Amino acid sequence: MKEKDVFFPVDGELLMILPRAAATIRNPDVQLPIFQVDADGYFLEMRVQADPEDKSEVALTRRVRLEDITEEEWEEIKEQYANVDIKACTDEGISKGLEKIQDRRVQRLFMALLTFLNPRQISIVLFLYKKAREQGNGPLVYFRANELLKSLGYTSTQKGTITARSRSQLNQDLVALHRTELVFAQSLKKGNTRGAKVIVKSILRIRDYEIDNLPRDFDLAKAADYTYELADAYTVALEFFDGPQQTGDYVLFSNSIDIKQKQGSNAKYDYKTKLLIYLANRMKWDTLTEGQYLVISRQYLFKNLDLLASNQSRNNQILWRTIKELQAEGYILDAQEISGKRKMINIHLKINQDKLRHN
Repeated sequence: MKEKDVFFPVDGELLMILPRAAATIRNPDVQLPIFQVDADGYFLEMRVQADPEDKSEVALTRRVRLEDITEEEWEEIKEQYANVDIKACTDEGISKGLEKIQDRRVQRLFMALLTFLNPRQISIVLFLYKKAREQGNGPLVYFRANELLKSLGYTSTQKGTITARSRSQLNQDLVALHRTELVFAQSLKKGNTRGAKVIVKSILRIRDYEIDNLPRDFDLAKAADYTYELADAYTVALEFFDGPQQTGDYVLFSNSIDIKQKQGSNAKYDYKTKLLIYLANRMKWDTLTEGQYLVISRQYLFKNLDLLASNQSRNNQILWRTIKELQAEGYILDAQEISGKRKMINIHLKINQDKLRHN
């Protein structure tokens, strides 16, 4: 059986920054959103500071470029920011923290930035990389919206349609992945000195979309900002695609990966997807070879799974329940908790190379 029939590759550079790009507002390394103006235009930014204790916890900025706005609109958006309740966002949820913002477009803008790369969106990214392998057109991927919705586990109603809320959410997710830029530094050797190259990329860029039944008024940005609509098909370009196509820097995921969402539950509680992506991330940083164990500090597992509540016992229960889920699905062959130096607790994880393998 060919490797193509068993695995699909996901770009290594993307995986090395993905958990940081997905860091939530509760993460101690995340700074509050700020407004930025430079020669390139107006931006709303969230910065993730590096953690000096671990090289994998890199610095990164995610930003939304505010296009086609006047200076007056820019000032209005900044005024709306005063209505964001950051404490409610962290304690009660993002929706609660944004409920005082009256302008739907501004509310959705903040929502997209604060919840960027939640597990549902990461599942969409995995679907697209799998589709890229199947289609063989490099970074360009064409897909029908209903196919993606069904892969995510959304089922049709008795009338044979998927709910407007689910359809609307997909367009908002795709536009968020399209609009939000990631800014990060890549180490660069220059002769005897070491510098850095600053990279700006989106996860994907929407190239075009299709509407089946005309006349139908559909605008990609307006649908994401104001309405509850979805195009019938999209073509996107995956901006992180150098690894699978050129450099050989990628992680192979099993074609049997399950990206279905638990219906009725909030995507932020999908710890299984968070842990799977973090393990793929650490396989790149730790250059794991077959037969070796990943050794990860429990505190970093807590941080990257967004288990940041003060109840450490509950955090530990959720962590081990999630590890057992991935064991049941065959991704983890063995897991042990071992005390290290200075009472540091490390988790030793043996990854099944038949389900997850880095190149």
